[in-house]
Amino acid sequence: MDLLQAFALGIVEGVTEFLPISSTGHLIIAGDLLGLPQNDAQTAFDIIIQLGAIFAVIANYREKFTPAYLQLWLKIALAFIPVGIVGLLFEHQIEALFSVSVVMTTLVIGGVVFLVVEYFYKPGQEHHITDIEAVSWRQAFLIGCVQLFALIPGMSRSGSTIVGGLLIGLERKTAAEFSFLLALPVMVAATGYAAFKHHDALTGGHLDALAVGFVTAFVVAFFSVRWLLRFLTRHTFVAFGVYRIAVGAILMLWFW
Repeated sequence: MDLLQAFALGIVEGVTEFLPISSTGHLIIAGDLLGLPQNDAQTAFDIIIQLGAIFAVIANYREKFTPAYLQLWLKIALAFIPVGIVGLLFEHQIEALFSVSVVMTTLVIGGVVFLVVEYFYKPGQEHHITDIEAVSWRQAFLIGCVQLFALIPGMSRSGSTIVGGLLIGLERKTAAEFSFLLALPVMVAATGYAAFKHHDALTGGHLDALAVGFVTAFVVAFFSVRWLLRFLTRHTFVAFGVYRIAVGAILMLWFW
C-alpha cells in the first residue's frame, strides 16, 4: 500500500465511520477498487485507522470525559458487553464474511431497514429521550444487543445502534450521540486486538501508511460528526437508507 492509497482509505473511513452506511463495508469496497488484497495486513489497517476516527469523538465530546458522567460510561460499558463477547467467540466466522459480495447484500438490507423504521417513526413524542444521560440501563443493554448485527460487514455499527435507539424511544440526534460514544469501547477493543494479532504484518513499511490513514481518518471524522448532528436537526435517516440501497444495487450490477 502506498501513501496515496492510505490517504484515500483514511478519507473513506473518516466520512463513513459515524454515518449509518458502514465504514467497514466501504473500506472493503474501496480496497477492492484500489486493487489491495484482503489479507491480514489490510484487515488490520482497516481496523486500526478506525481508531483515528474514534479519537474524533473524544475531541468533539471532551466535556463528557469527567467523573460527572461516570454513570453514562457505565451504561456504555454495559452496551459493549454483547458485541465484545460474541465478537471474540466467533472471530473466525466473522472474518470469513469480509467480502464485497456480503457487503453489497447487507448494504441493501440495512437500507430497507432504515426506510421501514423511518416510515413508522413518529418524531416529537413526549416519551422520546432527548438526552443521552437519560438513557436507562435496560435501553443501553438493548442497544448493545442490536449492535450485534454490526458484526456482519456492511450492516454498519452506527447504523445498527442508531436503529436500536430509534426503536426503543430515542430521538434521532440522541440515538446518534449514544452511537458515537458507544463506538469508543468497541473500536478500542477491536484495534487493540487487531494490533496484537497482526503486529507482524504491520511492521516496517506499513507504519508510514498506517500513520497517514490514521491522521486522515481523525481529521475527516471530526467534521463528519459535526455535520451529521447538524443534518439530523432538519432531516431524517431516509437519505442514508436510499444511499445504502443504491450503492448495494450498483455493486451488484458491477460485480455480477
